[in-house]
Amino acid sequence: MNKILIKNGKLVNEGKVLESDILLEGQKIKRIANDISEPNATIINAAGKFIIPGVIDDQVHFREPGLTHKGNISTESRAAVAGGITTFMEQPNTNPQTTTIEKLEKKFAIASTSAFANYSFLFGGTNDNLEEIKKLDKNACSGVKLFLGSSTGNMLVDNEEVIEKIFSNTEMVISAHCEDEGTIRRNLEKYKAKYGDDIPIEMHPKIRSVEACYLSSSKAIALAKKTGARLHVFHLSTGKETDLFRNDIPLKDKKITAEVCIHHLWFSDEDYNTKGTLIKWNPAVKSAKDRNQLWTALLDDRIDVIATDHAPHSFEEKDNVYTKAPSGGPLVQHALVAMLEKYHQGIISLERIVEKMSHNPAILFDIEKRGYIREGYFADLAIIDVENPQLITKENIVYKCGWSPFEGTTFKSRITHTFVNGHLAYENGNFSKEKRAMRLTFNR
Repeated sequence: MNKILIKNGKLVNEGKVLESDILLEGQKIKRIANDISEPNATIINAAGKFIIPGVIDDQVHFREPGLTHKGNISTESRAAVAGGITTFMEQPNTNPQTTTIEKLEKKFAIASTSAFANYSFLFGGTNDNLEEIKKLDKNACSGVKLFLGSSTGNMLVDNEEVIEKIFSNTEMVISAHCEDEGTIRRNLEKYKAKYGDDIPIEMHPKIRSVEACYLSSSKAIALAKKTGARLHVFHLSTGKETDLFRNDIPLKDKKITAEVCIHHLWFSDEDYNTKGTLIKWNPAVKSAKDRNQLWTALLDDRIDVIATDHAPHSFEEKDNVYTKAPSGGPLVQHALVAMLEKYHQGIISLERIVEKMSHNPAILFDIEKRGYIREGYFADLAIIDVENPQLITKENIVYKCGWSPFEGTTFKSRITHTFVNGHLAYENGNFSKEKRAMRLTFNR
């Protein structure tokens, strides 16, 4: 059985930083201790570097099947591994949409031969597939996804009677995109009347407004409380919404949880002037005040998880007038180093980054034996050098779409090694051709 011994690294795990060796044997972590000696092991010296549990990204759009000119499971999971992400949960708004058990299993079949990182998928709820949701085994996939506001793929669920029945008929985590469609449509018509199709991008957070987000999130949370559903609100973008969530109970006991994404923690509406439609996301990047309030809620535990909402489009698609430029952008390769930049700025500790990006997704989705550095757990690990700057350029971007909103940014840190199930999948810019990714299993 293949053995790898990682020596002299600083483990960031379960709220602590401690120097230790880690022995990997096969797919698992065999031993964690000081001064491990193993004559048959391949040795990796991690002196001066930090070792973290691989990042678990609970929200990505890898565009397969049907939209593969933007990206696919192979290309985007490869980029994820370069960014220290060892597990992803992919969304259902592909073509065809993942709204039947048969289509779900077809996605799993694709990933089984093409994914570089561990994988699961969310099952898409619609106005007319309640019976299919009822048949879905609670351990079959990550959970159910509801688009309560329209976005790429037009999977809007707007029948309130159906929404309540879905909330009442599944034990799985219901992850929701919350924006009020009526509010958005009224705002869009107002600005189209004024500008036509070439609406200034600065109007995006006024069209997909604070009010649209809050109205939808508050209604979803009220329904979850009424039905007892397990609700996870994706990609919070406003300070106002953060007051809807609790921080007075442990995550494992929460029935209603929240996520924030990298772009809402990094950018603000001040960046539209230079980034234009490249930072057009749904929900919209909003004000610096909203961004600051999101950080406050993240650090006081009203927000539980950091994710990417990685959603690539070709540069040609994004380089369009407002109404024709799609929302979304690529983020998995640079999400962790972007958060490490905030560590350098003294905003968040390494321990908290690991909690929000590795531990908490594992807890929230009941993932089996991942998200921590523990003996007997799968050896999903990232080694990071926090004193090794890198400039993001077209030459080192590995997304299929070939661009990044971080192009031109210099990050102080970089990921040097990524292990997926004990396999060295990425090392200093080089990728293994072997794929050792696994389908996620759950303890539900």
